[in-house]
Amino acid sequence: MQIRQLEDEVGLQLFTRTPRRVILTEAGEHLLERARRIMREHDDALAEIAEIAGAEHGRLRIGSASAMFATAQLPNILEKLKEKFLHAEITVSSGTSQTLVEKILHGNIDVAFVSLPVETANILTELLFSDEIVAIAHPSHSLSKNKFISAAALAGEQLILGEKGGNTRRMIDDFFAAAGVKPNVVMELSRQEAINKMVENQMGVGIAGAKTVAKELSEKRLVSWLIESAEIKWDLGLARLRGGYLSPIEKEFVNLCKASFKEREREVRNQKSEIRSQN
Repeated sequence: MQIRQLEDEVGLQLFTRTPRRVILTEAGEHLLERARRIMREHDDALAEIAEIAGAEHGRLRIGSASAMFATAQLPNILEKLKEKFLHAEITVSSGTSQTLVEKILHGNIDVAFVSLPVETANILTELLFSDEIVAIAHPSHSLSKNKFISAAALAGEQLILGEKGGNTRRMIDDFFAAAGVKPNVVMELSRQEAINKMVENQMGVGIAGAKTVAKELSEKRLVSWLIESAEIKWDLGLARLRGGYLSPIEKEFVNLCKASFKEREREVRNQKSEIRSQN
């Protein structure tokens, strides 16, 4: 009845009804986007008014497509954030980059760590971290002394890759497809740490960001190869709604993230220097 009343009010059909489902018409899609904007404006207004209660308060809903970042850096960032915003309401959720972007558009979260690029006009992104994708193996591998590995040789290994749905896995699949080879994927895991551990235990060959495995390389737990003809980079960035309200707690969170990644870059440079000195 409410849908019929709404259609009578706007004078257009908003839904196409079928026996199994209800589909939005073009008019319905336009009205839905308008409704989402109204809800976002409503949430922004409440957030602005809530700040009048004091700087200790605030709400921040965070999403992360990077389990590694959520484990290694996010806890320390949130600890510092809570020191300034003692009574803030902070929540964290995980998901693929695509899922988190949809949540931002629908007003379900405020900011998210996602793989770049994000090709959505209403989403603003800021690069935080860039890494070159390399192949990783156990030091006992027969090709461990090599610096490069071909697409064909890599495809023939027992590969341990990230699960489908993420930008990095899509780029890896596209690379193998362009090379005309079918990869021998034996495991698909959701966390990079799990991939690294499997490779350390000689369960196969993995693919990772060179910076993210710098510690394992410096400790000689892993070796890495550059992949011939591959220019695959993993870019991690912060995504938020373009033109949306940036609250004080969100501004502080962004600044803490930038500082954290600068520190991470310094650590990686030191680890690389250590590897070069050992060689």
